[in-house]
Amino acid sequence: MNLKMPYGISNYEELVTENYYYVDKTEYIEKLEELPEKRIMFLRPRKFGKTLFTSVLENYYDKNKIDSFEKLYGNTYIGKNTTKLKNSYCILRFNFSGIDTSTEEATIRGFKKEVASSIEVFINRYNLEFHVNKEDEAENILDNLFKSFYIQKPQDKIYVIIDEYDHFANELLGFNPEQFRGLVSKNGKVRKWYEILKKGTETVVDRIFITGVAPITLDSLTSGFNIGTDITQDEEFNEMIGFTEEELKEILKNQEISLKEQEKIIPIMKENYDGYKFCLKAKNQIYNSNMCLYFLSRYIRLGEIPDKLIDTNIASDYSKIGKMLDLCKGENRLEILRKTVQGEPIVNTIIEKFNPAIEFTENDMISMLYYLGYLTISGELVGIPELTIPNKVMKEIYADYFMQMMDKE
Repeated sequence: MNLKMPYGISNYEELVTENYYYVDKTEYIEKLEELPEKRIMFLRPRKFGKTLFTSVLENYYDKNKIDSFEKLYGNTYIGKNTTKLKNSYCILRFNFSGIDTSTEEATIRGFKKEVASSIEVFINRYNLEFHVNKEDEAENILDNLFKSFYIQKPQDKIYVIIDEYDHFANELLGFNPEQFRGLVSKNGKVRKWYEILKKGTETVVDRIFITGVAPITLDSLTSGFNIGTDITQDEEFNEMIGFTEEELKEILKNQEISLKEQEKIIPIMKENYDGYKFCLKAKNQIYNSNMCLYFLSRYIRLGEIPDKLIDTNIASDYSKIGKMLDLCKGENRLEILRKTVQGEPIVNTIIEKFNPAIEFTENDMISMLYYLGYLTISGELVGIPELTIPNKVMKEIYADYFMQMMDKE
């Protein structure tokens, strides 16, 4: 049976119930649960499929979804290899994308609104008697929720999922670094909120899974939230998000695309969407899943290779986030950009924490290019990663940014 292409679908329940194709990544639920650490940070470039994976986790662990477990996971790896914690948590989910960062007040207001609305969903879902005081600060709302939950549901635990944890912070860094520093400084609203989240792990919060693009705010938040384990560069999780070539071929097989057609379109997709490697020891390169689904949804519908190989949504997203690179004032930044655009590898240790409140060095910039997806690991020199542009699409987006930089200079 030909299933629909899930381009733009990030809700796992919708994907299953409405007959969309799902590349089964549920084995990673088991791997995550087997880790000794319970507070996990996982970073990948924008538009790579992170939100869908958080939805897979949410549906698997939600105690309210126990009756629909077979329907949602019966045909997956985890459905046949269930873990002891399945359907055992109350899920508290936040998504910090789309917050208005035009002013500091707007940012704080948007952050608080997302916290309040997510908590309202939570209390309705789990029948809690709790009033969200929208006049209160975001950290106080969260703190009061945890206290109320502890009293009302002492037998239950919370799994906190935070999607796009750094989205608004990245935008602020690109457009207004001073506002960013204010929000994550010692008395900043965002930092205080994370301090409360950390405090919650002493009572009601058992697990945390956080996704985002860059570890840009980790260092700034570190004393407020220093309990997360970053598995971004772990070999075991290299393929947790994105498609391997084998997975791509399975999609084409499901869509009954002939081998002759596959021979025509796979090289095009490989050249434009493949090439990502997030760990030195990883065996496989990864395709950007969103870009693949954009291509295939049009190819299947139109019966021909689309004229535009770059989704305009993805292109605008990458160019916007590229403004963060302007933070680097190093003398060699243009030379770094020029070398990479020309395909020369850059040998550079990938920095795991940034603190832009101090300074943003050329080493930081190169690492940021890796986190944003402009560069990826293509080899190594004495154990240090060699970084190059992963594919043609990223080269095009990157070259556009480089030309704008040249014009500015």
